[in-house]
Amino acid sequence: MFEGRHLIDGELTLGEGGTAGQWIESHEPATLKPLGRVPVATAADVDRAVQTAARAQRDWVGLSVWERAARLRSLAAAIRARGAEILSLEARDTGNTIGKLRADVEIAAGYLEYFAGLGSELKGETIPATARGLHYTVHEPYGVVARIVPFNHPFMFAAAHLAAPLMAGNAVVVKTPETSPLSGSVLGELVRDTLPSGLVNIVHGYGAPAGDALVRHPLVRRIGFTGSVSTGLAIQRAAAESAVKHVSLELGGKNPFIVFPDADLDRVVEIAVAGMNFSWAGQSCGSTSRLLLHADIHDEIVERVATRMRALRVGDPLDPASEMGPVNSSKQFERMQDFIAGAAAQGARLVTGGVRPAGVTFARGYWLEPTLYADVTQDMRVVREEIFGPIVCAQRWHRESEVIELANDSPYGLTAAVWTRDLATGLRMTRAIEAGTVWLNTAGQHFVGAPFGGWKDSGLGGEECLEELYSYSRLKAVHVPA
Repeated sequence: MFEGRHLIDGELTLGEGGTAGQWIESHEPATLKPLGRVPVATAADVDRAVQTAARAQRDWVGLSVWERAARLRSLAAAIRARGAEILSLEARDTGNTIGKLRADVEIAAGYLEYFAGLGSELKGETIPATARGLHYTVHEPYGVVARIVPFNHPFMFAAAHLAAPLMAGNAVVVKTPETSPLSGSVLGELVRDTLPSGLVNIVHGYGAPAGDALVRHPLVRRIGFTGSVSTGLAIQRAAAESAVKHVSLELGGKNPFIVFPDADLDRVVEIAVAGMNFSWAGQSCGSTSRLLLHADIHDEIVERVATRMRALRVGDPLDPASEMGPVNSSKQFERMQDFIAGAAAQGARLVTGGVRPAGVTFARGYWLEPTLYADVTQDMRVVREEIFGPIVCAQRWHRESEVIELANDSPYGLTAAVWTRDLATGLRMTRAIEAGTVWLNTAGQHFVGAPFGGWKDSGLGGEECLEELYSYSRLKAVHVPA
């Protein structure tokens, strides 16, 4: 059994909640076997973490960008050194398949190195406001930044998104997810050994009181959150009730995958499945879960995608050959069952999946076959709502204007994919689609240096780029008379 700790003031600790016997128990979603536990943070634990971070930040901001960069690179090296351990724990705790999960460790380390190299780009401007005076701007840190982490990539999101706030001169308090929190304790050990004491604090706990106390804390003026729309809205409300705060949100998606009849259909079938992120059981905000298929190719693509989905190897997350594991938790599994029941009640046609896989291996745990619906309409829940699971729906369209309307008729606007061999059509569609990221003849890829973020209810702010670094700073104008 793995027993985690908070990291507060450079020490691995039970905190007030753990000392009182309050724990979050973690079970393997594949087997329901107990895996480990972490202590529950109280509001007092969160306050101590924030106060500690505020003190450490005063020294951190006094370092040069080169000194900060060296510390971030040390953390990246430490992450790689314990990569195998992190992967094994993360796969068991999340249900994500280890074959694709390997990238999470490298991404976390790579982002620390990427932002370490961007430190000197945090530049101001000089303004010729008067003939003889000096007028310029500087970027200064907020102080203490809160980062609230989701369950689908808990280690990667916790570690990678330390990079920008730290390079901008801030301290950080991380809250791990309520499910799959264990790798956050390993990150705590690595941070303790590589970064100044108290600069990064990591707490475990529930949305209330821990998350709420962190968002409302008066010393926290900058908040970054990745997760659901409902939680993002709750964070905005809580932040607004306590102070004026800068909140960035990377939220859900109901992402269209638009196929014109002239597209490379072999490639379409391959990427339609890959873009659903089945290695994470579809639990990814960028998953292209709405297949919008031209009527001339609809039936063919539906059958070919279904055949490919049936061939996916569902199995042990620790087996490198597995292509999909279980969904993350009982809550997620119950959510999938609710969507499946709703789709049947509303008349969607089940093409494949929708049930627990057969066999003794899948008798326990949160298993669901990759699922595809067709003959869906725009009013159905499987079309309207983010499912965040291994469920895809296919819709038929006839005219370009019609598919643009279908794609944009959603409160979400995170990603979209367009498939056509005609460049003019492709460029026209990329302009028409309301989403923060649009892929043409591909899907699912992130490119370091290019912003990733949503429109509409899918979020605020872009990450993975220079703009993310700037977002963790405040702009100050300085005027020096002649």
